[in-house]
Amino acid sequence: MKRLTILVPDGKINLSSIVGSFKILTRANEYWKQRGKKPVFQIELAGLSKRVDLYNGLFSIQPHRTVTGIKKTDFILVPSLNHDYRHVVGQNAPLVEWIRKQYVNGAEVASICTGAFLIGAAGLLDGKACSTHWAAVETFRTMHPAVRLVPEKIITDERGLYTNGGAFSFLNLILYLVEKYYDRETAIYCSKVFQIDIDRDSQSVFTIFTGQKDHDDPVVQKAQAVIEHNLQERFSFEKLAHDFAVSRRNFDRRFIKATGNTPVEYQQRVKMEAAKRSFETTRKSVNEVMFDVGYNDTKAFRTIFKKVTGLAPLEYRNRYNKKNG
Repeated sequence: MKRLTILVPDGKINLSSIVGSFKILTRANEYWKQRGKKPVFQIELAGLSKRVDLYNGLFSIQPHRTVTGIKKTDFILVPSLNHDYRHVVGQNAPLVEWIRKQYVNGAEVASICTGAFLIGAAGLLDGKACSTHWAAVETFRTMHPAVRLVPEKIITDERGLYTNGGAFSFLNLILYLVEKYYDRETAIYCSKVFQIDIDRDSQSVFTIFTGQKDHDDPVVQKAQAVIEHNLQERFSFEKLAHDFAVSRRNFDRRFIKATGNTPVEYQQRVKMEAAKRSFETTRKSVNEVMFDVGYNDTKAFRTIFKKVTGLAPLEYRNRYNKKNG
């Protein structure tokens, strides 16, 4: 039987990701036993402290043991952190080091949502794909620039490291792990018991693009403002760079460094976010929305919209606007 350790870090963490993971994995073990097989995992909770209080003392967790008493584990599950990521990572420096050593010694590690900040602090994600909550992407990119972020993904799986998108999408990660370590039948059973849509692989539809402003490059900030206030206008990025007295090559380099997107990608994200809001709140047709955000090529608009959201424009409107009928 493999040892699976669900971590309980000190500080602000999300209780739901711990309880939900524990319940689904425990149920998978029980179903496995009902089929005459030995449980796959010995599941335990462990942290730095014997008791962790959450939500101003409303809830508390008493882990089975502290990590100092665990010399070796086979699988580590890191729960979601609840904002203030730098502080929580600092609070859990010994836990970060323990994760790193366990991975080096052969353990696999999975992070739920913003739990990726702890794995990132251990240096395990450098050069690898990583997902996290879309709202934490800018902060994560700033803290861990060597990590290859893919925030549109629900799950990444690379060299014994798993990461997961935001909030309750952790349920899909747990089902993924159940299928991998138990079998498809057990994963389907758990999906039915806990009523989770199985095989969901994108969180793009949930993303709210607010613009990547967590930087101090004044030229890029001005360029972002121009893009955001001129949705319908056609303008040349070559001219925009010239207006700011920088070369186009330097403009693009600075834009990518500051935002993680090229100017064209950023413009597309701004336009698609405006289109999403229109589909959610108005009865405008696809063509009307398309013209509002500066497109006149229906195929190009539909292609980019689906690339950004994972849904076709009509599918998106039908899902999020109940007044469109």
